[in-house]
Amino acid sequence: MTGSTEVDGVAADAASSGPMGWLARVGLTARGVIYLVMGWLAIQLAMGARADVDQRGVLAEILDQPAGRALVGLLALGFAAYAVWRFSEAAFGVTGEGEGAGPRLKSLARGIAYSVLAVSAIALLQGARTTQSGQQGRVAGTLIQHSGGRLLVGAVGLVVIAVGVLMVHEGWSKKFLRYFGALPAHTTRGVVRLGQVGTVARGIVFAVTGFLVLVAAWSADPAKAGGIDAAFRTLLQQPYGTALVALLGAGLMVFGAYGLAEAAWRRVTDATPS
Repeated sequence: MTGSTEVDGVAADAASSGPMGWLARVGLTARGVIYLVMGWLAIQLAMGARADVDQRGVLAEILDQPAGRALVGLLALGFAAYAVWRFSEAAFGVTGEGEGAGPRLKSLARGIAYSVLAVSAIALLQGARTTQSGQQGRVAGTLIQHSGGRLLVGAVGLVVIAVGVLMVHEGWSKKFLRYFGALPAHTTRGVVRLGQVGTVARGIVFAVTGFLVLVAAWSADPAKAGGIDAAFRTLLQQPYGTALVALLGAGLMVFGAYGLAEAAWRRVTDATPS
């Protein structure tokens, strides 16, 4: 029993250590880059260009640029670092939110999501070209064909909608500031505005994505469950869709900039000075 306690203590110390803090900042930087490029791709889509507006689409776009393989490789490492940090939060508590089960479950979900994204980046480096939207549609289609599958897909849609609504609330109410300690005076106003605009825009995109998953379950049409890319393409077909997609794309770019601010100043472990 004593040996187990000592191991737990060592693991907890590692979770709040300086190296874990650096993993978190590397991961937050990678997340910021992804949203900056994703927002730019959404704006390109609004302007009539062909673009896959999701994380995998971003990686494919970067891969086509000079030094693209090296950049995608670095992003894969960043996503893995982000996942390790979030898993440590799930195990030992979330800095700024305590040790409650809710925040820890959210960190677990984020860790899983970015582990998948790291694997996707590696798969792209190995030559895979399947779109994220197509993958999500196929998964939804497989589930819908099984007994209770439509209910499960619908439940996923409701969860994603709820996540989006919570993001909008967090941005509007500035609740994200609980993650920061003492910001440099000259950056406080800018970080607050970036966090508000970016988090609200991200929440709207998530809510629309979840609504389309719900529609896919209701109509038994898995093509509608295509994730963020499907959400943008659906919005583009609505009245004032071009302007709306461009605005949300700009909002995602703002969230990417906010993510870089988090990488610089967020209190990522208990060892981080506040």
